[in-house]
Amino acid sequence: MGSLRKKAAIVGVGESDLGYTPDKTFLQLIAQATDRALNDAGLRKGDIDGFFSAGWLTMESIMVAEYLGIQPSYSDNTLPGGSAFEFHLEHAAAAIVAGLCETALICYAETPLADRKRGMGRSFATGAPQEPEEQFEIPYGQWVPIPTYALAAQRHMYQYGTTSEQLAEIAVAARAWANLNPLASMHGPLTIEDVLASPMMSKPLRLRDCCLVSDGGGAVIVTSAERAKDLRKRPVWVLGCGECHTHRSISGMPDLTVTPAKYSGERAFRMAGLGPSDIDVLELYDSFTITVLLQLEDLGFCPKGEGGRFVEGRRLAPGGQRPTNTGGGGLSFLHTGMFGIFLLIEGTRQLRGECGDRQVGGARTALCNGIGGSLASSGTVILGVDRS
Repeated sequence: MGSLRKKAAIVGVGESDLGYTPDKTFLQLIAQATDRALNDAGLRKGDIDGFFSAGWLTMESIMVAEYLGIQPSYSDNTLPGGSAFEFHLEHAAAAIVAGLCETALICYAETPLADRKRGMGRSFATGAPQEPEEQFEIPYGQWVPIPTYALAAQRHMYQYGTTSEQLAEIAVAARAWANLNPLASMHGPLTIEDVLASPMMSKPLRLRDCCLVSDGGGAVIVTSAERAKDLRKRPVWVLGCGECHTHRSISGMPDLTVTPAKYSGERAFRMAGLGPSDIDVLELYDSFTITVLLQLEDLGFCPKGEGGRFVEGRRLAPGGQRPTNTGGGGLSFLHTGMFGIFLLIEGTRQLRGECGDRQVGGARTALCNGIGGSLASSGTVILGVDRS
C-alpha cells in the first residue's frame, strides 16, 4: 500500500457563522468559511486548483464551485455521509502526490435548523426520496437516524453489559469541553443524572445521547509538503489515513457492535507508523454517545466490549487521560448533518496550540475519525506537527 505520510499538510481552516443562521444560505456559509480558511493560510482563491465538496443536492459540488468562482483542475464530491471530509482529505493528499493539483479546498455547509424553522425540513421517516434498501426498515418504524443507532446501543448493552450511565459519561465529557469553547451551542452544567433524566428518544438513547441540530459550515485547505513550508501557519501534516464502508442500511450491517472504523483505523495507523498510545488528541464523530464508544473500541483505544468501562471516571473530559472531542463535539458544540469537517478543524487547531482554555498541553498528534450513514462508513485521519 502506498504511503501519503508527510506528503501533504493542512495549512488553513475556517468556520462560518454557526448555530442558527436564518439570514444566510448554505452557499453563503461555505463562502464565509472558505474566506476565513484562505486568510488563515495566507492564500488567495486563485491558489486553489483542487476542489472537494459534499452535499445532498444534485451536482451540488459544481454549484458550490461556481458560486465560489473556482474552476478546479481536480474535483471530488464523494459522499459517504458524515465521514466525507476525512475521505476527502485522503483523496486530496493522493491527488497532490499524483500531481493532479497542488492546493485543495475541502468545504461544506448546511442549514437544517434554519430550514426547519422555515418549514422546509425533510423528515427522514416520511420524506422522499426513500433509498431502496430502506423499504425493509422505514415502513416498520425503523426511521433514521436515532432508532438505527439505538439498535447498535441495545446490542452492545446486551452483548457486553454496557450501561446508560456509561454512555452518559460521553455526553458529560463533551459538555465539559464545550464549556471551554466560546463558539459552542451548549454551555452550562451537565451531569450523568441530567442525561438519564432527559426524554427517551429510542431506547436506550435519550435526548442528551443525541447530537444537536445546527447551521454552519467549514473549510479546510490542504497543500503539498513543499508549498506548506512557506505559508502563514505551522503545517499540520497528514501522517496516515484510511477509509472503509461495509453496508448501506443498518439491516445490512455485518455486526452491530463493529463499525468500519476497525478497518479504516488499521490502515491509517499502518501508514502513519503509529499506534493508539501515540495519539494525544481524539476527535471522534459523536452523532450519538454510542458512536464514540464503538469508535474507541474499533480504533484500538480499548478492547472490544470494554468501551463502557473505558469512558468512566471522566477519562474523555478536560484533565482526563484521553482528551476526546475537545471542542464539545456534535453533542454540545454543533451538528449540521455531516460533522466530519469540524473534526479536522478542531484537530488542526489543537496541534497548532490555538485552542485557548481547552488546549491540550503538548499535543503533537491527533486522530480524527468520521462516521457516515447508519454506522456505514468510516474515514480515519492521523495528523501531526513537527517538534518546535
